[in-house]
Amino acid sequence: MATALALTAGGCVTVHGEVAVVPSVTKAEAAKTLREFTAAYNAADKAHDPDLDAAHVTGALGAINQAGLTSRGVTYPEGNPQHSPLELTDAEFAIPKKAGWPRFFVADADSNRDRDDSAGDNRWLIVFLRTGPDDAWQAAYLTILFPRLIPELKTDEDGFAEPVALDSTALAHAPRDLGEKYASYLETGKPEVFEDGPHTSGWRDSRKKEATRPGRSKQYLDEPLNRDDYAPLALATEDGGALAFFTVRNFERETAAKGVRIAVHPDVKALLRGEVHSSLTKERVSSQAVVVPPAGGGGKVAVLGRLTGLTSAKGA
Repeated sequence: MATALALTAGGCVTVHGEVAVVPSVTKAEAAKTLREFTAAYNAADKAHDPDLDAAHVTGALGAINQAGLTSRGVTYPEGNPQHSPLELTDAEFAIPKKAGWPRFFVADADSNRDRDDSAGDNRWLIVFLRTGPDDAWQAAYLTILFPRLIPELKTDEDGFAEPVALDSTALAHAPRDLGEKYASYLETGKPEVFEDGPHTSGWRDSRKKEATRPGRSKQYLDEPLNRDDYAPLALATEDGGALAFFTVRNFERETAAKGVRIAVHPDVKALLRGEVHSSLTKERVSSQAVVVPPAGGGGKVAVLGRLTGLTSAKGA
């Protein structure tokens, strides 16, 4: 297959790579990429050193990973006392055919962080991104899902997945619009295009409960991240819909009344700029994995999973 498609060992197209519709990567290189990511992830987690896996992450996952390691490197400067090596096995790869750059593929693997054949059994879905022929593969999205939630992807006769254009009209909602609609929904409850669940109505409810507490209040602001390595990515599903990944940025500002002290968690303090007197603003990056229904059916977007991490904090 690799020879027929004129792929090099690095997955680059040797002739007219910018216009030819080809698989994004060979399965052998996809497996190698996953192994290298896992090794770097373990080294960085053990040492609490973001430099050790910085070359292997980007986008939403990169922002969350790097900030988290930076924070824990301050609170645990000697390294991770509870480090347990991550193992990713039984990997399957959804590799789309596409022209030009960026290119991506999805690794679906079993981890050693759960109990197989139990109610907590899950799979790690990692979206790897490559932005040009001279760039390395990097993990841009991570979602951990129960196997029953992972949709059946559409594949061709050779087993390759089908990418979905960001402005696709075949879907109820174009992938490029998901971040903006989700950010608006979190703030206002509209547009009502998302199914109820822990990452939609449940998240809004928890925010409402936290918004006003004795002596303090919280305000929220959300915005889509749609550019560069944060851009949405989507693969077609068998039912005519799509499995999509997108990113939003969340701001949470806590303001205290005079004489009320705002507690600052050590993980937050490690990323804090300024001093907390009367307010604390936290910035988070949140990546979502969703199923978008096909156009015309009236279905809503189901948010399957969400990975959110603190990336900065500011006191005032």
